[in-house]
Amino acid sequence: MAEARGSLLDLTVRDLLDVMAARTPAPGGGGAAALATAMAAALTGMASRFDNGAAATRSDDLRHRAAALADADALAYGTFLTAVRLPHDDPGRPAAVAEARRGAIGVPAEIGELAAEVAELAAGLARHGNPQLRGDAVAAVRIAAAAAGTAAELVAANVHGEEGVADLERVRLLATAAGDHATELDPD
Repeated sequence: MAEARGSLLDLTVRDLLDVMAARTPAPGGGGAAALATAMAAALTGMASRFDNGAAATRSDDLRHRAAALADADALAYGTFLTAVRLPHDDPGRPAAVAEARRGAIGVPAEIGELAAEVAELAAGLARHGNPQLRGDAVAAVRIAAAAAGTAAELVAANVHGEEGVADLERVRLLATAAGDHATELDPD
């Protein structure tokens, strides 16, 4: 997992791909969604800088926040796996699982929130920004929309009973909105 190896952000792209392809539970879809969100935010920042720069600072903030969530997701999922592997007769197991589940839901929910915001910023640039960077802005929208949808799927996978239902509803709405931005930019 990321905490034993250091940050995913310190790996070369080749090493990152190898780590993601390894037979380990993390990094997985959450880390990929976080990194995709960060890349979409980077493209958004670039497109903004070639326009009036108005969205550049916010894009940079989203990029940094999303990138950090790649490691946070690996840690949260690892903590969840550790908790569910506790013996069933361990009196602390229910509380440990509930706490770990909150993290396994909360991190991808935050990824979904950030991805949806990136999609919205990038869509504005695709519509009204520098036409020479429209393709990059559209790419950012599509990547962010995919990341938001992935995050919603991961939240759904970790919901148990009522725990996380509100997060799931919120992140699904955000993923739908991000997907709508991508659809609106489809060529006629």
